[in-house]
Amino acid sequence: MTKRERVIAALEHRESDITPYNITFTLPMAEKMAAYLGDDDFQQKLNNHFCTFSMWQFTEVEKDIFEDEFGARWDKSIDKDIGIVCNQMIPDLDERTYTFPVPDKAHILKGIEWLKENKGDRFALFDMGFTMYERAWVLCGAENVLMDMIVNPDGLKGLLDEIENYMHQVLDVVLEHDFIDGVLFGDDWGSQRGLIMGKDRWVAFIKPRFEALFGRVKKAGKFTLHHSCGYIEDIFEDLIEIGLDCYQTFQPEVYDIEKVKETYGDKLAIWGGISTQQLLPFETPEVIAAETARIMSVLGKGGGYIAAPTHDVPGDVPVENLLAMWNVFENQGK
Repeated sequence: MTKRERVIAALEHRESDITPYNITFTLPMAEKMAAYLGDDDFQQKLNNHFCTFSMWQFTEVEKDIFEDEFGARWDKSIDKDIGIVCNQMIPDLDERTYTFPVPDKAHILKGIEWLKENKGDRFALFDMGFTMYERAWVLCGAENVLMDMIVNPDGLKGLLDEIENYMHQVLDVVLEHDFIDGVLFGDDWGSQRGLIMGKDRWVAFIKPRFEALFGRVKKAGKFTLHHSCGYIEDIFEDLIEIGLDCYQTFQPEVYDIEKVKETYGDKLAIWGGISTQQLLPFETPEVIAAETARIMSVLGKGGGYIAAPTHDVPGDVPVENLLAMWNVFENQGK
């Protein structure tokens, strides 16, 4: 089977010859791996099953400060990958003068062309990232968005409508291309203990907008994938209802993996499961190999699983530990 065929089998809850897998890295970890292996191109040799293009652009406007398309500025002096928002585009929803940008179609098309040229036999994935709630808090501040859910719901809904419109304009471009297999959305809704905004407010503010976005992707014959850190099991049924095919990143610290597999294993594919919070940084290679194999055997039974670390592998993971996990991915036949 090709890598693409394995991923599609997983998304359709069918078993394949091996469980598909994918490993991504933070910049510090990528540098550490390249130095250890003596190979700057090592990521091209991992047999990853996804070929992904992320649409967001960042322009360095001063040392370690990067500006995105929306005018938000990110301080990357410490976190080199994403950074920390260091300005506020919309301090007050009622008095906002902010004008939304128009999606950079030329940049999107360039990325789509890159996907076409580089996907090989992999699953071609367009990454939307920071789709709705996260885009709102980047513009307004996280505290303000959560407070506005209570004190200014109409104003917040107006902002979310504009964000949704922006995302639809992006999909206008993406969905024209048949070779793109799926769209990855991104919105962190969960803490370690539950939904940040609670289920009722997620349903009121977030669900209908993702129903529209997922619906467009499904109508175009493509798969829907969504990234959210944290515990969001309370809305699994809602996500299935509105058309989600695959949930990423599935942290084993916060989920009962056997229970989730039994309850949702035939309705929602899982991507992730190998802990970057506890397992990979702190255990021995032997423990990591055994636990990786165990998780793959549980979540991969009957299909519906894409094996992966629960996030980009951070720089505090020993290289030997990463290689222990990868060795299991690579040698499933044994």
